[in-house]
Amino acid sequence: MVTRSDLESVFNKKKYCGGDQLKFHTADFEAVNHREAIFFVEDLVNKNEFLSEWQIKSIHQLILKNIDDKNAGVYRKTNVIISGADYVPPDALDVESYMQRFINWYQTDGASLHQVERAARVYADFVKIHPFVDGNDRASRLLMNLELMKSGFPPVVLPVEKRLEYYETLDTAHTKNDYEPFLTLIANIAESGFKPYWHALGVTP
Repeated sequence: MVTRSDLESVFNKKKYCGGDQLKFHTADFEAVNHREAIFFVEDLVNKNEFLSEWQIKSIHQLILKNIDDKNAGVYRKTNVIISGADYVPPDALDVESYMQRFINWYQTDGASLHQVERAARVYADFVKIHPFVDGNDRASRLLMNLELMKSGFPPVVLPVEKRLEYYETLDTAHTKNDYEPFLTLIANIAESGFKPYWHALGVTP
């Protein structure tokens, strides 16, 4: 996850595109929006509340603010596909009921899982539903880190060298209902997130 300091320079940067009027490129809006979404997630961590559809929609609204306001925080009304994946998300007409079942799972069966497993399942099952037209992957990463941080874990960032493994294990979870490879991947990344703290403390894991 990008930190506040990582985004501060982008947030303060001014780009001019003709005349004297200040305008941001889409990439700038994405960076600024992600910054605001991180702040919002940090507030949710402090409140330590159960995950809700309102939280999910609010995070997504921040992600697409000034980029696609029409669809920001709104469940999709059209069918979509995931590029490069065999899995096809549910029909748009079923998205709302899938999301309700997702939240119900989180509050029941999901509540009994280990914190890292629950966070990984939140990530995988949210992407499986693909409830929004755009921004699902960004939202899923924030939701996973929200769950990890509520449990005292540092936020995780998917390494570039793990990206192919990420896509393959996620597609396996979605098409074969085999979550083990994806859960193992996320658990290893979550464990590596503690390395800076171990180093600072002089601890060898």
